[in-house]
Amino acid sequence: MGRDESASSTPPDGTDGAVEASPRVRFGLYLRDIGTSVGAVLLVGAFLFAVSGVWPPLVAIESGSMEPHIDTGDMVFIMDAERFPGQDARHGVVTAAAGTESGYRTFQQHGDVIVFEPNGNDQRTPVIHRAMLWVSAGENWYDRANREYVGSADSCDELRNCPAPHAGFITKGDNELSNSRYDQATGASTVVRPQWVIGTGAFRIPRLGYVRVQPTQLGSTSASMPTAEASEPAAT
Repeated sequence: MGRDESASSTPPDGTDGAVEASPRVRFGLYLRDIGTSVGAVLLVGAFLFAVSGVWPPLVAIESGSMEPHIDTGDMVFIMDAERFPGQDARHGVVTAAAGTESGYRTFQQHGDVIVFEPNGNDQRTPVIHRAMLWVSAGENWYDRANREYVGSADSCDELRNCPAPHAGFITKGDNELSNSRYDQATGASTVVRPQWVIGTGAFRIPRLGYVRVQPTQLGSTSASMPTAEASEPAAT
């Protein structure tokens, strides 16, 4: 029998068997990969939006006023307040006062953590703090307030935003060192109207927010900051 040299033969033109893709083919493959990646991101974003009802559904934490329950650099998944409200919710939000009665807890304490626009200003960075009380318009809420959180005020007349200028939520950060008083007592925000609430915190992803928070912002955050700002990602 003759020797079979088919396995060792080379193409007639003398080139290797593996042919390098042309620039046009490589560019097409590159565009396909980009399109696949963008499509995957859009699908994930659409799914998260469908679940949360809020866009963007993830916020990066810029300061430590919610420590030790939510840390600087964490990413928090938020939900539309009315989507899955807890027991005794007001406008979808369970306050710490109501949560103490029912046993409802989020992020290791009673009540919901909410993301809201301070003073209703959508040009300011949203704040993520815990809803402490619901107050009615004109209410002397000093009588229901925790005396440890009103500072040196001895009466409603000495307490900011008391009587309540309108119905809404009294809020506070969990960090007892940097946020020892209600936001409404410090002037960080007036009473938070329900329509200023962007959403309620559902769970946190530790440290993932560092990819969103700018290094200069991280360098300026510390335990002494008065609020925990929630930086909204441009895309999810």
